[in-house]
Amino acid sequence: MTENTNSADVLAIGRLGVDIYPLQDGVGLEDVETFGKYLGGSAANVTVAAARYGRRSALISRVGDDPFGRYLLRELHRLGVDNASVGIEPSLKTPVTFCEIFPPDDFPLYFYREPKAPDLNVEASDLDLEAIRSAGVFWFTATGLTQEPSRAAHLAALEARDRREFTVFDLDYRPMFWSDPAEATRAVGEALPHATVAVGNREECQVAVGETEPLRAADALLERGVTLAIVKQGPKGVLAKTADETVEVPPYFVDVVNGLGAGDAFGGALCHGLLSGWDLARILRFANIAGALVASRRECSTAMPDESEVTAILETGVRP
Repeated sequence: MTENTNSADVLAIGRLGVDIYPLQDGVGLEDVETFGKYLGGSAANVTVAAARYGRRSALISRVGDDPFGRYLLRELHRLGVDNASVGIEPSLKTPVTFCEIFPPDDFPLYFYREPKAPDLNVEASDLDLEAIRSAGVFWFTATGLTQEPSRAAHLAALEARDRREFTVFDLDYRPMFWSDPAEATRAVGEALPHATVAVGNREECQVAVGETEPLRAADALLERGVTLAIVKQGPKGVLAKTADETVEVPPYFVDVVNGLGAGDAFGGALCHGLLSGWDLARILRFANIAGALVASRRECSTAMPDESEVTAILETGVRP
């Protein structure tokens, strides 16, 4: 079959919202006086990160019919992400997320997604299944499985994708979105056999496959059918495993300003490395550096590095 030349390199489905981040550090929201407004949401951030590497990126999501929704549609376009599959949900408000910044390791999040976030109202009938089949990377997250009709839409997309290479499951467990961990385990278990790549930290692996020890977690993910399992270990770096290769790389250390965008930066860089055909060690080193760079900056989406910045560090070990 002829490849669709207009297909996205990276197509993600999932969370999109406005991040409202304080411009003061070390104080609670009750004492913050000024804030910055940024595009946010894990799936959206991954597409923005991939676009920074020159990848054709697109997002499937929804926003409210309100000023924040209009801002997000405009910001996606400005940051190089195709927003044609971001619908407008007139009955719901665009979600907003606040954070507090207590460097180096405390960044509480406050999600305002009630009564329901528009991105959870994506329906199977909204999907361009041919675009999903033909994308170089199809990226989805556990958050999209938390409610209907989004869960059914995700499963329809995965069935259409039919385990094509680089169907990436970001395990992305956020307990406030689930009634209990067992529900998350069931939903993740239903989706995992459709993925070829799984990415998660130790807590997310515990929810997904009942393991926190990195090697055992990677093996358990491989047993569920993925061909590449990536386990983030925080200050111990990251481990990745396939059927015949195990790679572990150390972290790239920075002075952390806001750690919230690091995982999404890692994800966008992972997509770029997979599509570039790099060896696994280079992919992990590149993605680690990208994540660290964003952790050293205040915002997420607009902080994503480009390839020259990451490559310079990868090759010299020193920030330019």
